[in-house]
Amino acid sequence: MAAVLEKIRLTEFSHGGGCGCKIAPAVLSELLASTPVRGLPAALMVGTETADDAAVYRLNDSQALVATTDFFTPIVDDPYDFGRIAATNALSDVYAMGAKPIFALAIVGMPLEKLPLPVIGKILEGGEAVCAAAGIPIAGGHSIDVLEPIYGLVALGLVHPDKVMRNSSAQAGDILILGKPLGVGILSAALKKGTLSDAGYAAMIEATTKLNTPGEALSGMPGVHALTDVTGFGLAGHLLEICRGSKLAAEVSFSSLPILEESLSWVKQGVATGASDRNWKGYGQDVSMPQGAPEWQRKLLTDPQTSGGLLVACAPEAEKAVLAEFARHGFAQARAIGRISAGAARLRVT
Repeated sequence: MAAVLEKIRLTEFSHGGGCGCKIAPAVLSELLASTPVRGLPAALMVGTETADDAAVYRLNDSQALVATTDFFTPIVDDPYDFGRIAATNALSDVYAMGAKPIFALAIVGMPLEKLPLPVIGKILEGGEAVCAAAGIPIAGGHSIDVLEPIYGLVALGLVHPDKVMRNSSAQAGDILILGKPLGVGILSAALKKGTLSDAGYAAMIEATTKLNTPGEALSGMPGVHALTDVTGFGLAGHLLEICRGSKLAAEVSFSSLPILEESLSWVKQGVATGASDRNWKGYGQDVSMPQGAPEWQRKLLTDPQTSGGLLVACAPEAEKAVLAEFARHGFAQARAIGRISAGAARLRVT
């Protein structure tokens, strides 16, 4: 079986990979604009109105159900790692709403004529391992035979209705805190080229398989106003979603950004994903870069993060407590990167 696993390169089966597979922001907006929304129940607390991370449905005075789904094609070749990354990424949306996961359903699409069953089994095993670490079962799912490998989860969680976190409730003066380093998409591009080092791969796996568990605690913390996770649209794209939802502006200090070390050397050599360019085309008009800023800085800001970090908007007096919560969960590179201010929904990078 080991010989079979070594011969299979999962990334050869996919035209994209990870959250870089997301439909470009501008295209997605056009598609959703033409889709009618009818008959929304009063109990639906969060829907599609602000491009939030999950739907939230009020069950009673003390419980709200958080529901989300996320799946993609391989970002790495190792099937077990692919399963772990996809499951971690899917559960992140539950944590980003401030909720505690309760169970998941598997979404499985595999080219059965091309992938041996032991390889598919390893993908499922990786997903199950992450769910076990989160303390939840995979209670069911659905599978189909398709041309490209696809794996992910429907993830469900519970949160008190008064503690639901949104991406649309930031306040002017808030500090922005990012939980994980950027650069996952760049490292995945280097991997696909066959140039990523063993250390770079290890750093990528460590980042993409770390559950965003601080989200649950942050939801009950005074001064924490807005929360999202940074995934396929990159830091700039998901921060702009906070700005648009909150009707405020944001400023980010590029020198403050946590960045996966090896991704810096690759992006400066021009290594990046196609999704980075698509992201910029979708929202670049709302981002102000310093005059003369090198292109690689833009590539990092738009780099699609698969299973990326939580992005928090909190009052200045809550900053220390938020960073302490990240540290308690082992997020050593979490740091303040900027702030929210009054103004039109734009991002200024300094």
